[in-house]
Amino acid sequence: MAADGWPSDWLRGTLSLLVLATLSDGPTYGYAVAARLQDGGVGTVKGGTLYPLLARLEKDGFISSHWEPGDGGPGRKFFELTPSGRDHLAASARRWDDFSAIVRGVLAAGGAHPSGLGTNTTREDES
Repeated sequence: MAADGWPSDWLRGTLSLLVLATLSDGPTYGYAVAARLQDGGVGTVKGGTLYPLLARLEKDGFISSHWEPGDGGPGRKFFELTPSGRDHLAASARRWDDFSAIVRGVLAAGGAHPSGLGTNTTREDES
């Protein structure tokens, strides 16, 4: 489990989507992204996790970055969504809605998906 109570594999699987959603409000810097995620209930996202993810999202073309002078201190690197990043966020959010509905359905059905999706459909006489 992560320090804040969420299983770490859940966070690994959703952090890209959560970061993109955080950046959808406009340009911001890494520390502010982590603070917004923590304030939103996600938990603590350490710099050693966040900054490599931001670099990967930038390499993939989903975000861009630029430096701005600091107020009496060092400059800050700001990140913002690109048009491709907005498209990716919208598509990923739709897919997440679909996936989470399936998970809720499986959990509610006690492990068997109510629609029969994902079940083994091979009959004995076909094997």
